[in-house]
Amino acid sequence: MPNQHVVPYGDKWAVKGAGNEKITRITETKQEAAKVARQITQNQGTELFIHGKDGKIQSRDSHGKDPYPPKG
Repeated sequence: MPNQHVVPYGDKWAVKGAGNEKITRITETKQEAAKVARQITQNQGTELFIHGKDGKIQSRDSHGKDPYPPKG
């Protein structure tokens, strides 16, 4: 189950699984793409990475089985 990335796709936004060539979904807005990707990561227990227009990661959200309390 790959982590999901929200990435710029021309003038639109795309949801793409890590390591996948194929785009999962293309949306008009970054917010819509993040909503779709968040649903996928919550269902799969994986991480969500949201990129900016420059391609750099702006934020991430983990929906995995993180230890609680966190180690460290």
